[in-house]
Amino acid sequence: MRSTFALLMFVCSGFSSPAATFGEQRSDSGIRHSFLIAGTRTVIVSEDNEIVWESKGSARDGFVLPNGNVLISQGNMAKEITRKGKMVWSYKLAAPNRELGTAVRLADGNTLVVERGAKPRLREIAPDGSVAIEVALKPDTDNAHMQTRMARKLPNGNYLVPHLLGFAVKEYRPDGEVVKVFKTDTKELGGRETHTWPFTAIRLENGNTLVNLTHGNETVEFDKDGKIVWRVDNSDVAGRFADPCGGQRLASGNTVICAYAQKKADMPKLFEVTRDKKVVWEYFNPAVRAHEVHILTTNGKPEGYLK
Repeated sequence: MRSTFALLMFVCSGFSSPAATFGEQRSDSGIRHSFLIAGTRTVIVSEDNEIVWESKGSARDGFVLPNGNVLISQGNMAKEITRKGKMVWSYKLAAPNRELGTAVRLADGNTLVVERGAKPRLREIAPDGSVAIEVALKPDTDNAHMQTRMARKLPNGNYLVPHLLGFAVKEYRPDGEVVKVFKTDTKELGGRETHTWPFTAIRLENGNTLVNLTHGNETVEFDKDGKIVWRVDNSDVAGRFADPCGGQRLASGNTVICAYAQKKADMPKLFEVTRDKKVVWEYFNPAVRAHEVHILTTNGKPEGYLK
């Protein structure tokens, strides 16, 4: 699903004129990223801190596609938008549901979306707009906003779905059966009183599962059996966690984390931490709250799609 040439051309070409400086990257080791922020501003920021593309309005999820277009979940629609701002594909939240969260383009061209509401469900939408697959989800609440967060499809064809108030990341088969559950309300993680709600769950290439725990202010990695093999929290990063919604594991093995609720001027909205829990990159910007992030390049080298 990757096109290195398309991604490099996309990052370097720019979308809007004139370019505007947007925030500040800091790294003692010289790390520079370009990235898409899906949040209160929906923007692509270059390694030189310039806005090279923007879609007006806030977004919940988003990726830069291998063809250079941008797929975002915005205004209860999944939208594919060109670099010139033209919408070339869309899917609108269906009745009787209330919120559309996830938006991910899959290898076969379908788009994965998740709807919250009276009929919580995961859908794969074909390029022609038809529903190719539908999976009824099993959240633990009727509160639509708190039913699910960012779902992802796995290489085995199953789906990884975080359920906030269930304190669980559930792996669903296409027939709707839950075949694995990663619990996030364990004593080791602080228990339910710390609101360790799972938000973004990512299946890593080694088979482990990386999960951001929002109000718990930590990121945890589980092995295939649910054992915690890596964990980072505010005691490790001098208080940089503030409602970690989105995140991404980079090719380097480092992890980029969104601090969605961060309001302190001296704290970053995005930060990158190594395996030994050292912060090596930060992004500061009072004008944005980062709900999800897609890191596009690191010092000019593409990170790829869904890495």
